[in-house]
Amino acid sequence: MRLLVLNWLDPANPAAGGAEVHLRATFGRLAGQGTDVRLVASGWPGAPARTIIDGIEVYRVGGRLTYPLHAPRLARRLARQRPFDVVVEDLNKAPLFTPWWAGEPTILLVHHLFGRTAFQGASLPVASAAWLLERPLRLAYGRAQVVAVSGSTRDDLITRGFSPGNIRVIENGVESDYYVPGPEASRFERPTLLYLGRLRRYKRVEHILEALALLRREISRAKLLVAGAGDARPALEARARTLGLGAGAVEFLGFVDEPTKLALLQRSWIHVLTSAKEGWGITCLEAGACGTPTVASDSPGLRDAVIDGKTGFLVRHGDTVALAGRLRELLRDDRRRRAMGKAAREFAVSLSWERASARWIPVLEGAVASRRRAG
Repeated sequence: MRLLVLNWLDPANPAAGGAEVHLRATFGRLAGQGTDVRLVASGWPGAPARTIIDGIEVYRVGGRLTYPLHAPRLARRLARQRPFDVVVEDLNKAPLFTPWWAGEPTILLVHHLFGRTAFQGASLPVASAAWLLERPLRLAYGRAQVVAVSGSTRDDLITRGFSPGNIRVIENGVESDYYVPGPEASRFERPTLLYLGRLRRYKRVEHILEALALLRREISRAKLLVAGAGDARPALEARARTLGLGAGAVEFLGFVDEPTKLALLQRSWIHVLTSAKEGWGITCLEAGACGTPTVASDSPGLRDAVIDGKTGFLVRHGDTVALAGRLRELLRDDRRRRAMGKAAREFAVSLSWERASARWIPVLEGAVASRRRAG
């Protein structure tokens, strides 16, 4: 099978995130099994125009802002050289409306849709553009096969008018052979919370800071590590100061490399994530694979990645009192925290990338079969 994937970023892009982890883990495995996978993505200053990543042949064109203008032209040129069997559009940022210009059957891969949450994480012009571009999705992709990474994303698509029969849910996975529990004795001596991810407004990390301020009234040694970079960091540092959270209470680590990330997930007591919306809380799975439970907002995507009361807790989004209460409960109950960490590990192992990539095969074969029947 010859497969074309369209995604704004490739896994080597400095701005790559969860969507690119998914791309590499899923389509890299398919490439390793013999599928001819080509990826058209945007470039950045100094990036080579072509490279190979885990068997995926990557073509870079334009930049983050000009990518939608150049990608269709390059995709059509590659198809003229040798036709593709299927095109997968990884909807990330803004749609390319692939069914309107590609000659091959299109599968739409959806992590999450921004909707009005776009206005929580971007400037008004950018958020308005993202919101408007999502309005004609059903018109453009209504007849295409759609793969959603979570039940929450599937429900959002159905609300927007997509047919439930055209949507297949294939959950994200985790590298459970890499993300493994460390010795329990290696946990930080102090009760330590961890936020790991981009520092963007829609992540609502300030909710964690506010909960920590409440928590420290009773557990004065509790500490938060914030690992990640983003434009919200100055505002978060300012909020920490106004809450009286000094360096002994909160530490902003900035971007961390993979070995440091693994160590933080293994050594922290609780992983915390309070986004307003996610496609899938992949760091919840990574933390769980390391035996660390998660306390998260009960919001789309996160409620798919955390089993409330078993692998962690879900709290009403924005309720910092409830958040502080659940954190306090787990920090004080070593036995329950360890039991949740064990259950989180079991849940994470059940969602492997091997399982996810295998579930893509019948979707791709079905798209090819549909094309043959139409022909």
